Amino acid sequence: MTLRRRLTVLIIAVALLALAGSWTVLRAVQASRLGHRAAADDPRIEPGPVTLGPAAGGPRLVFRSMTWGDHRDELGSAPLADPAGTRTVAAPTCLRFHAAAGTGICLQAVHGLLEDTYRAIVLDADLHERRHYDLAGIPTRARVSPSGHLVAWTVFVGGDSYAGTDFSTRTTVLDTTTWTLQEDLESYAVTLDGKPYRAVDTNVWGVTFADDRHFYATLATGGRTHLVAGDAVDHTLTTLHDNVECPSLSPDGTRIAYKKRVPGLSEDAPWRLYVLDLRSMAETATTEERAIDDQALWLDDRTLAYALPGDDGTDLWTVPADGTGAPVLLAAAALAPAVVR
Repeated sequence: MTLRRRLTVLIIAVALLALAGSWTVLRAVQASRLGHRAAADDPRIEPGPVTLGPAAGGPRLVFRSMTWGDHRDELGSAPLADPAGTRTVAAPTCLRFHAAAGTGICLQAVHGLLEDTYRAIVLDADLHERRHYDLAGIPTRARVSPSGHLVAWTVFVGGDSYAGTDFSTRTTVLDTTTWTLQEDLESYAVTLDGKPYRAVDTNVWGVTFADDRHFYATLATGGRTHLVAGDAVDHTLTTLHDNVECPSLSPDGTRIAYKKRVPGLSEDAPWRLYVLDLRSMAETATTEERAIDDQALWLDDRTLAYALPGDDGTDLWTVPADGTGAPVLLAAAALAPAVVR
């Protein structure tokens, strides 16, 4: 092939790539506009104030709203008695969210020209920023203690899925009364099966608070996962039970809802939703038979809420915690809920 022909082929190839890129951008813009129009017409969406404190009308469910359009990823608020009804939405946008006692934690993406970065924003009851912290990885879990004084978050710093074993997490606890930051719970002293334990493959994630000192979390090491009881003052983790991931403590403090790996399920979705009685250590399987990759939330002492894939990304479902009943759709296009009373 002559030099002229090679140049001709190169020019044509570059032109085709440019045309394909322009077409992709135009399609994306068109889809975005359609999404925005759909959101504007969606009766579920109503921009307005969202509060994390007591509000008229009783308890509310606050969550990341996943409806496509201008307000996607903003915080949505709806009556707990009718979470599928009209939702009020307001900034900021969050990937993960939780709140208690007027304190909120929003794990947020910061979009850059070359790549996204992430940060944790501590919110007051009116969603105003109190402090923010840069994150070392992709946000995945967040919780606030019942008093609102402690906040915890987990990020992926290597790998991107709990399903396999090739991942690394970093879990941080923040005291909002002193702004003291415990950057990585892996520095805690671990007692495994009654003996001091240390290993380089230790990962800790999925904090759920009992009070401003005590919490539960998942500890993974040696290819196994364990429920651990944590002490944020003494900086200790003590194993209690095996095969527990993303624990969630019931409001009465007696049970843990969690993801359990069940033999025979897909390697990509190996979990089912269980409840552990902390007094007897007896396990109860819920009637939800779909794979759960979420940290469930207790709506009350009887009902669990959790996310499953949906048309807009994720939907929230509920199921009784005692192994009876059947799953029920709670709110479409929603993720990362918190009950605000």
